[in-house]
Amino acid sequence: MRRGIRAVAAATLSALAAVGVRDLLQRDHALRRNFPLLGRGRYLIEAIGPELRQYVVAGNNEERPFTRDQRRWVYASAKKENNYFGFGTDNDLEYTAGYPIIKHRTFGRAVPRSAPTADYEADLPCAKVLGSARGRAGAFRPGSVVNISAMSFGALSGRAVEALNRGAALTGCLHNTGEGGLSPHHRHGGELIFQIGTAYFGCRDEHGRFDLARLKDLVASAPVRALEIKLSQGAKPSLGGLLPGAKVSAEIAATRGIAAGVDCVSPSRHAEFSDTDSLLDWVELLASETGLPVGIKSAVGDLDFWTELTTLMADTGRGVDFVTIDGGEGGTGAAPLIFTDTVSLPFQVGFARVYRLFAERDLHEQVVFVGGGKLGLPDNAIVAFALGCDLVNVAREAMLAIGCIQAQKCHTDTCPTGVATQNRWLTRGLDPALKAVRAANYVKTLRRDLLKVAEACGVEHPGLIDTGAVEILTGRTAATGLDEVYDYRPGWGLPAAADRAAIAALMREAKPQGSSAPPSPTATH
Repeated sequence: MRRGIRAVAAATLSALAAVGVRDLLQRDHALRRNFPLLGRGRYLIEAIGPELRQYVVAGNNEERPFTRDQRRWVYASAKKENNYFGFGTDNDLEYTAGYPIIKHRTFGRAVPRSAPTADYEADLPCAKVLGSARGRAGAFRPGSVVNISAMSFGALSGRAVEALNRGAALTGCLHNTGEGGLSPHHRHGGELIFQIGTAYFGCRDEHGRFDLARLKDLVASAPVRALEIKLSQGAKPSLGGLLPGAKVSAEIAATRGIAAGVDCVSPSRHAEFSDTDSLLDWVELLASETGLPVGIKSAVGDLDFWTELTTLMADTGRGVDFVTIDGGEGGTGAAPLIFTDTVSLPFQVGFARVYRLFAERDLHEQVVFVGGGKLGLPDNAIVAFALGCDLVNVAREAMLAIGCIQAQKCHTDTCPTGVATQNRWLTRGLDPALKAVRAANYVKTLRRDLLKVAEACGVEHPGLIDTGAVEILTGRTAATGLDEVYDYRPGWGLPAAADRAAIAALMREAKPQGSSAPPSPTATH
């Protein structure tokens, strides 16, 4: 026994000595050359720094992009565990400029039920019918105001995509394919929005050109409810994309219509149109050929495009059926730091500017507005609805629900939970059947909370919350109404009167209202 211990100790010392000598002789790292062995500790701590901050150092509200409290809420919601918080908020309300406050009503026509599980299974459809304003043959009312955002197979693992699609089927929400094409993992029951990116993956010919016939065959083969033309995204506006050849498996190649094992490049611009006018021509072509509603997705920078778009829609009658605005804080796409941190406007600012242009031309009631960019948290989503969103898309929050731990390794192919990697060993740990249930639990919980807040504000549906229900703190003793912050006119942010009446009636028919104890004989009404 002692000989064995001595042998192990000798081998360990020899190995350490060898590493020390190597550190002394190498020239790449001055720290290791000057402090052999000890210098390696710095690199170890740097490597596990995110984990140390995440679990040991940072407070509940210090981490980014999602705080510990926010992740805890998503995780608990996904597992149907207690997602309540005790002892009051630990947010610094009085000294946080920009903090939103939602104003409840003492008396309102909608009365929330009090039980924690109330409304968990309640339907929460869109307040508008997507595509009806332009008479699309495939117009429909989305069954959920919360939907799964665009994340491509390739960026996410096949198992992660399958889990999200199964979860979408369980909860009746839409699942955006992302620009990477419609893979077998998208075919597990969830209804789809098919995104068309600059490389036309899944609907391109052998030369990489858009192929209308292939698009029509594709959407006919799957439950595709709408088409989304991707102009840009919040993580990397105006940039294309690159999927390294090492990640382009045979399955990804077949889904995208490209060669396996070769770097896959997405251009920064579309080839089918070159300006706003030709974009609208293409929108109308796709709509007429497929019968589906057609929209666009974009981050917001310069407003010239949006001014031209709304002017042409008002003047020519051509137009998009929906607009998805992605905030600059969006982040499922890997990008250069300058683009991640600085290029494109944050969601609220960008969305409000675009919405105003539509509203000024009386187009806002004809278009379904979709928001993305950390809107999978109830407070952010409520502000988005007040500003005029009809639907919200969730991306990173959905990733958290199926196991993401915010390791921030998405761009390295080493995601430890198998969500954002093609490494087979890492993806084997993700069980799509189990994670699908968690994705559905999260979506249902978010919808329940949105519904409860709407009823606390006195309305039947979050789409009926107006800007008057939200104030933005501007200091310890001051707050400004959301309409003043973003220069909204009365009525902006709400659907048309007919849509408001229709959704209120649907919600009253579909779910019971809360109640109190029976009134006493002396009660007055």
